[in-house]
Amino acid sequence: MRKYALITLVVFVGLALAGAVFAAVDKAAIQKQVDEIVASIDGGKKAEDFTGAAKRQPYYVFIMEKGGKLLVHPSLAGQSLKENAEPAYNACVKATSAGTWVDYTWQGQKKYTYVRTTKTGLIVGSGYSE
Repeated sequence: MRKYALITLVVFVGLALAGAVFAAVDKAAIQKQVDEIVASIDGGKKAEDFTGAAKRQPYYVFIMEKGGKLLVHPSLAGQSLKENAEPAYNACVKATSAGTWVDYTWQGQKKYTYVRTTKTGLIVGSGYSE
């Protein structure tokens, strides 16, 4: 009986540790997808070419104009981030051409977002919540 209890405990701990590893945020993947989209837009593609990126899981992408109008977003495309989520807007407009991480609280959740500007001033971002 003790042998089975020990095996069960080992399996449980192993699964818990594996879950923690898989649940870890992949910041490099977030930055890579944003950097690739910025490079594509700088190379001549349009923001609208990336509407599918707004549906990516687990890290969706958004693209907005400096004034706040979202060109690509899972649920707010065509709307103003400045009007709908001012804390997020205020953080995201800190984007640079080199890319930077910003954080803010929105609807009770702490959010971390990597944002980067294109040559034309669009802001491309993606991130995660805690």
